[in-house]
Amino acid sequence: MASRIPQHFIDDLLARADIVELVDSRVKLRKTGKNYAACCPFHDEKTPSFTVSPDKQFYYCFGCGANGNAIGFLMEYDRLPFPEAVEKLAATRGLEVPREQPAPGREKRQQESQPLYQLTEKAADYYREQLRSHPAAGNAVAYLRNRGLSGEIARDFGIGLAPPGWDNLLNALANSAQKAEQLALAGLAIRRRDNDGNTKAGARHHYDRFRNRIIFPIRDQRGRTIAFGGRVLGDEKPKYLNSPETPIFHKGRELYGLWEAHQANRNLDRLIVVEGYMDVVALAQFGIRCAVATLGTACGEEHIQLAFRHATELLFCFDGDRAGRAAARRALESALPQMQDGRSLRFLLLPEGEDPDTLVRQLGGERFQQLMEAQALPLEDFLFDLLSEDINLQTMDGRARLSKLAAPLLDLLPEGVYRQLMFQQLASRTGLDKETLQEVIRAEKARNTQAQQPRHTASGQAPVASQESSQDIQHGTSPQPWPAEDTPYLEPEGDSPRRRGQYHLPPERMLIALLLHHPQLCAQVGDLERFRASSDPDLVLFSQLVALLRDRPEYNLNQLLGYWRAHHGADACDILARLAMSPLVSGIHQLAQGDSNLEYDPHMEFSDCLKRLEESASRQRNRDLLAQLKSGAQLSPEEQLALLANWRKKHN
Repeated sequence: MASRIPQHFIDDLLARADIVELVDSRVKLRKTGKNYAACCPFHDEKTPSFTVSPDKQFYYCFGCGANGNAIGFLMEYDRLPFPEAVEKLAATRGLEVPREQPAPGREKRQQESQPLYQLTEKAADYYREQLRSHPAAGNAVAYLRNRGLSGEIARDFGIGLAPPGWDNLLNALANSAQKAEQLALAGLAIRRRDNDGNTKAGARHHYDRFRNRIIFPIRDQRGRTIAFGGRVLGDEKPKYLNSPETPIFHKGRELYGLWEAHQANRNLDRLIVVEGYMDVVALAQFGIRCAVATLGTACGEEHIQLAFRHATELLFCFDGDRAGRAAARRALESALPQMQDGRSLRFLLLPEGEDPDTLVRQLGGERFQQLMEAQALPLEDFLFDLLSEDINLQTMDGRARLSKLAAPLLDLLPEGVYRQLMFQQLASRTGLDKETLQEVIRAEKARNTQAQQPRHTASGQAPVASQESSQDIQHGTSPQPWPAEDTPYLEPEGDSPRRRGQYHLPPERMLIALLLHHPQLCAQVGDLERFRASSDPDLVLFSQLVALLRDRPEYNLNQLLGYWRAHHGADACDILARLAMSPLVSGIHQLAQGDSNLEYDPHMEFSDCLKRLEESASRQRNRDLLAQLKSGAQLSPEEQLALLANWRKKHN
């Protein structure tokens, strides 16, 4: 059972590591001023935008946004999980990695998970053996051959057979009631129910989940078998059956074929996202070894994030029927928030009645690749073509409808050049200027917000939300995209203009940026509870950062980001890294080093941001009180005094 690496060892290791030496051993660097530069190893480029800072012990690519410390570089370049990257970096310094006992809850989860990994591996071996030796294997082998699969591809994907019968796997792997329960926990067996619907206990009261099916093992990014998919050989329903969610398998976070794609490609430039196991395997049979599939669920944001961590271009190849078009639309909406500059997304809808499996067997691998290159539409064309269906853009009404459909979707894009170009494209198609499109977005947001707000009763109390709606509120929203480094922000309406004419982030993010370069500013923050309890994810992040810096005031930027990656993951670390290495913040840092042409006082900036947040919160409280008053609700004496004080302050 893997135990936790102590944080103090990770901090010490990063302090000893030389990121320039590490990166240079894999990517040839050249000195540019006080930093080092190279063409980015994580995306194709001709002009170097990959920078390594010996002072910060940090790397950042201004082209694709890749960033991190020495451990992060090993994880991305050598494609290692975090513990293995720490081991490898420690070996370069001649250090042995210590381990500490995990927290009780984590230890319990590990104790539960480890036997499941072992059990699923044994099940995968069992299924493969049945495909070779079981008397009923002939039908499965004939099916695979008819689909054009070779023994080599079947081996690479670990394809097996669940023979006919109710307890083959149970008899092979479960010699006790406890083992039968573990098989059920791993999703490989199902407990029988009595006439009253209650489950029965004991090994004899289970049966195999997969029966008379061709088996496709599902492997995680480390190559461990975590689940299975089965294609029926008879007339049973459903045609395809997947493992249920288990402690080691979460279908929304995995892509079938990703591990196999990495085994066939040292560097993945592109991933082709398809709908089924056989699509992935058939494409591999014809030499296209970069296909992955979602696991019986729509392609969501976590799938997109996972895919983009491994390739900079995604090509969605779906059936051209109604279901395929709906799947493409869902994938498009999930992908928009992930479309950072440097990433590419394309869509290919096949002729109706065809899927990648059938079409590649008709055309062959070379012609299928030519088809993808010639007919796959880039995101911008696919999006506008999809939204323009049944709309006459020659009429004003048609252009207005397109703007109302497209503008809110484009607003999901993260700040950057691509977002600006997409809005320009929409403006050219509708004839509306950018300011008008922004008005459309604001109007749609206001309408959606108003629709979601609870109506107050005559007593002034909001009705209690249902459990389902509360969960939607908690889990259905995500933090707003972080801005590109070179994007100026306009000041919010009603606030005074900035004093020095500099480009500034919104105050919530400016607080975080300032803290990253001036950790001592955390002393200016009083009670953190109001930030922790905020519904704004930026302010929650700010409170976490202040708490860490108070607890570990000795941390430099490199150690802080190392801690954040270890405890909050790569995506959370990326948020901080983009601010820390952006030209905007770096420029401010240079001002602090003595550029006398522009004023810069971090303490004043920090206080000003806190003040602006408090004023904004005060205005919101005032609006809430006025809304209650207009709805006929009774205000308490304290609320009436607060409303009166705000009115006097505004009019004096």
